[in-house]
Amino acid sequence: MTELRIPVTGAGALVADIGKGGKGVVLFAHGSGSGRHSPRNRYVAEALNAAGLVTVLADLLTPQEERADARTGRYRFDIDLLAGRMIELTDWASRHDPFAGLGIGLFGASTGAAAALVAAAARPPVVRAVVSRGGRPDLAHDQLAEVRAPTLLIVGGHDDQVLALNRQAQAKLTAPASLHIVPGATHLFAEPGALEQVAQLAAGFFLTHLAGQSPRHSGPD
Repeated sequence: MTELRIPVTGAGALVADIGKGGKGVVLFAHGSGSGRHSPRNRYVAEALNAAGLVTVLADLLTPQEERADARTGRYRFDIDLLAGRMIELTDWASRHDPFAGLGIGLFGASTGAAAALVAAAARPPVVRAVVSRGGRPDLAHDQLAEVRAPTLLIVGGHDDQVLALNRQAQAKLTAPASLHIVPGATHLFAEPGALEQVAQLAAGFFLTHLAGQSPRHSGPD
């Protein structure tokens, strides 16, 4: 992966690792104290790269914010902040010359799933697909109804509380939305083969919705 710094309003720049591909671009939204070094998201990113998709794993918090969050947890549930960073990341990807002509998708984990969905609602011409892994899409609240991108919610079969919240969120989504339950998996998909299923599902979904599609201009009309 190649490391880049992506400018964002009021935070200087976010550090991101870029994985190569040519069939679409997938931006990762981390949550709950996680970042671009998350072993689970990096596993999924490597699978997406192998399938021919570009991946962008960016730390949505600055180093100072990460230190504060480690002490207090104040930022990990700040959906407005995380979503704002995802919107800026989406706008950057839509203007980044090496990504020209590639459709853009968002992959969110935990609270990052809500940030991804809010970003998708804010950029309907740009975001072509959203995948949530063990996410909290319910935290996108009323903006769920504004999402236009096809959405795949992946939840572990033994992650009972999160599964119930995902069912509630699915009912509020007006875009095409499917819920896939990985049997026997818990919240972190640590069981043998569970994360592999997540990666395969995500790769197939993004290839279906991104390959051969071109993003339009980002930002409000």
